[in-house]
Amino acid sequence: MTEIRVPTLGESVTEATVATWFKSPGDTIAMDEMLCELETDKVTVEVPATAEGVLSEIIAKEGDTVGLDAILAIISEEGKQNSKGIKVEEKVNAPSKKPNDKPATPADIEHAPSAKKLMKENDIDASSISGTGRDGRVMKEDVQANLSITSAEPKSPNQSQTNIPSSKVDSVIEEEQQERIKMTRLRQTIAKRLKEAQNTAAMLTTYNEVDMSSVMEIRNKYKIDFEKKHSVKLGFMSFFVKACCHALYEVPEVNAQIEGDELVFNKFVNMGVAVGTPTGLVVPILKHAEKMGFAKVEKSISALGQKARDGKLSMADMQGGTFTISNGGVYGSLMSSPILNYPQSGILGMHKIQERPIAIKGEVIIKPMMYLALSYDHRIVDGKGAVTFLVRVKDALEDPHRLLMDI
Repeated sequence: MTEIRVPTLGESVTEATVATWFKSPGDTIAMDEMLCELETDKVTVEVPATAEGVLSEIIAKEGDTVGLDAILAIISEEGKQNSKGIKVEEKVNAPSKKPNDKPATPADIEHAPSAKKLMKENDIDASSISGTGRDGRVMKEDVQANLSITSAEPKSPNQSQTNIPSSKVDSVIEEEQQERIKMTRLRQTIAKRLKEAQNTAAMLTTYNEVDMSSVMEIRNKYKIDFEKKHSVKLGFMSFFVKACCHALYEVPEVNAQIEGDELVFNKFVNMGVAVGTPTGLVVPILKHAEKMGFAKVEKSISALGQKARDGKLSMADMQGGTFTISNGGVYGSLMSSPILNYPQSGILGMHKIQERPIAIKGEVIIKPMMYLALSYDHRIVDGKGAVTFLVRVKDALEDPHRLLMDI
């Protein structure tokens, strides 16, 4: 008999919610086969089988909250008795073991187990869903989004409602057009942390705009050679990461945080890069970004972004950030005021590049412009420091040679 327990969830994480069971009592289990999925306040964790045999008992049901090292299930050898003394026989008609079963297509194999379960329960064909995971892999969130769209389609009241007052009929119709889904731990944590930032920090935002002509010129000139040499595309984010690293060394309070009655100044830059995923916003960290070149920054962002979309981020990928960049421009945002990733004291908001008429030396010229926003904790950062930081970022982007000259 083998006990399946809650694995190590990461630093500061002490509990999780059982999200989905992929197996049922009586199922034959292979070594390392995924049994269930746990949701923590930061990441989703899949729990594999640590032994072969038969799943004789599920201790923690879907929706249960479990602590570290708690028992999730019991796996027994075939013919053995489970923890309640019930003899477990192997299922003869287990569909996964029948040789004449219809072979699974590659797309089926690639889909997330939790997504397969949800599609089966709701009789949904995987080909009708556009997967957001790696190689088009259908994730649980994709299925939930599909169900939300389906449930939103208008439904007429059934025949038995013809004698019900119109006000009650309207209420029934409205309820049929609603869907209630329990918030995931990630979404609950996002809500909690954003509100905590608003309630705790003295948040203020300062704005500026930057002419992206020089960055776009350099990118267009070298992007082919850059990709050939480094096997990664040259994007805009690496310019912003490097510009922020330079500015943070000149204005160190933007890279600091409050701990108790002390100010902690970080002499390194762990750059958080906000990434949107089907389950919510996550912020993976580029550790020691100040030591990275452009290629290393682009490769790291690409790898972390893919892990985020596939739900494969580890706790280590998301801890220790000292400053954050959020790019609302990829969604078309022209201007916004980002909320601090508390306890960090600064977050830079990037936005959409838009051609606008700019007056230069008495002449009106069309330039590709971007609005920048720096939200900061006024308890740590004074207005002068915040404005200076944003101006230094602007200067570095409008004249990228400054990044090479370290000025």
